[in-house]
Amino acid sequence: MCRNIQQLRGADPPATETEIRDAALQFVRKISGYRTPSAANRAVFDDAVDEVAAAVQNLLAGLHVAPTAKPVEPLQRRRAAP
Repeated sequence: MCRNIQQLRGADPPATETEIRDAALQFVRKISGYRTPSAANRAVFDDAVDEVAAAVQNLLAGLHVAPTAKPVEPLQRRRAAP
């Protein structure tokens, strides 16, 4: 659906709040069709981002990752590495 959203499950180190919020923002942008919502839609847009981010945090906290699973290295982390 949205190529910019990276897999966060099993990330080593675990996904940060910023990474989770960025993924939620990309998702809401894609679904709503707004990169930047109008003033009339800003509150509902921001609420949706907050709700999606919270759902992702709950999901990641509840998932059981096998100890033998290969750690995920999201693309953004590779770019940010020195």
